[in-house]
Amino acid sequence: MLSPLESPLGKQLRNYACVRITRMDNVDIGLFEYDRNNTLYFFLMNADEQIYMRYGGRDGRSPDSYLNLDSLALAAAKGLELHRQYLGGALAKTARPKPISPLDYPMLVERTIKAHACVECHLIGDYQNLHREKDGTLDKLVHLFRSPDIRSLGIELDVPKGLVVKEVSGPAQSAGMRAGDRIATWEGDTVWTFADLQHRYDKVPRTAKTVRVTVERDGAMKELTAALPVLWWRTDTRYRQSSIEPRSYFEDRVLTAEEKAKLGLRADGFASFVKYVSSMAQSVGAHDLKVGDIIVSVDGKDRDENADTASLYIVLHKTPGDLATMEVLRDGKRISMPLKTIRMSFRK
Repeated sequence: MLSPLESPLGKQLRNYACVRITRMDNVDIGLFEYDRNNTLYFFLMNADEQIYMRYGGRDGRSPDSYLNLDSLALAAAKGLELHRQYLGGALAKTARPKPISPLDYPMLVERTIKAHACVECHLIGDYQNLHREKDGTLDKLVHLFRSPDIRSLGIELDVPKGLVVKEVSGPAQSAGMRAGDRIATWEGDTVWTFADLQHRYDKVPRTAKTVRVTVERDGAMKELTAALPVLWWRTDTRYRQSSIEPRSYFEDRVLTAEEKAKLGLRADGFASFVKYVSSMAQSVGAHDLKVGDIIVSVDGKDRDENADTASLYIVLHKTPGDLATMEVLRDGKRISMPLKTIRMSFRK
């Protein structure tokens, strides 16, 4: 670590054996499980391979949305406290997860390890999903839309202070959360850092309607239950460069209730307004959409419980390379338009 030795973080890190992993060939990815599209991720643990906490996490805004030296120093201090508790028998030992090796994924072995290329974290995540796609266990709500964003609940953290809430609105505010609260548990599990919270939030079933949160306020613990908004699991996937996401090179927005009524479209359908078309669409022959088009249906479907736009429906229900037919409103006329989705093959 490059922190000055006399800085708060430097003093804390003197008590740690700091290890930097630069390639993942022989790492137990069952023990070190996390969203592998994070830029930086720490595990604070002991020699018995007991993980005290995690540090890292991000959202669609920036790779370092939740990374801060002050919050890292807080985590390092808490890690030492938990270690003392563990040595004193006050902290229970947890069961070790089942070991998983990168060598368990043949495509990763053939295309990366045998080629003597660097086995990076994001490659492991991508190949895991490709194997899930191949064996029929892929659940895009879980495996593509990772790490739900707490901002959809109305929670903004005071990042240097760890899990202290800076601003609150929406469902979290309705549940009784206040600015100044410190988030202590998420769905019953203790969380010390944003990475802990995000990792636990990612485990919530995508069909869940509520989430249980305990906050510390004025020295007392208060249990809250927040309603999860519609499509709470949806996140910005653009930075993920995921091979399982079918690319269609357009962006759309939800039609308002008034717009749908005016056009005679069903209120609960995913008809959507095309707001952007990439030049790549023409280059790869994906479709002939134009800005201003309204996509009414895809392959005759105009409603889906998990999609509020045509683009999201395509992502959830199409495999990269699939063909589809869209019904499109253009200049008051309905036209049938073919769509070809594309699989992006990112650096392996």
